[in-house]
Amino acid sequence: MTKLLVVATGNPGKLREMQAYLSDSGWELTLKPENLHIEETGDTFAANACLKASQVAKATGNWAIADDSGLQVDALNGAPGVYSARYGKTDAERIARLLRELGDEVHRQAQFVCAVAIARPDGAIALQSEGVCSGEILHAPRGHGGFGYDPIFYVPEKQMTFAEMTPELKRTISHRGKAFAALLPKLPNLEVTDC
Repeated sequence: MTKLLVVATGNPGKLREMQAYLSDSGWELTLKPENLHIEETGDTFAANACLKASQVAKATGNWAIADDSGLQVDALNGAPGVYSARYGKTDAERIARLLRELGDEVHRQAQFVCAVAIARPDGAIALQSEGVCSGEILHAPRGHGGFGYDPIFYVPEKQMTFAEMTPELKRTISHRGKAFAALLPKLPNLEVTDC
């Protein structure tokens, strides 16, 4: 029996990415209604993921999944953090602002963090997980793949930026990949009686 899981996003790309992680889980993913807008008011990635999953679940009466992720740069006291997507209007602007704020800083350690939450149809949070990928910020972009901060996020053990990796490699080592890897073993334990 296929179970429906509403993804708390209007982004078809994010839906495809989540479907790839959950391909063998028995869940069928669908986008949230277009007119349903949720303000991300949490001060952590986990709080935002829970908020989005809970509100979408209550609004649709279905199980819902949400993630929230972003980049934390140590030398910037964890910025841009939960404001990663709002750090500029475009990816290029966000990257330029981050590089400008870091300047000639020698210590460029950073991590991508992803929190995932699944909510029951009544809005109660049933599952949560978090994944972290550590790396450092380059002085200039490298690579043409990915999106967001990927061209300046360098992973030392792979000697590549996220933007230089194949989608398959990025999926296995990324913060989102780790968050879903932690979530997958728990999915079969959900008591889904009302789907």
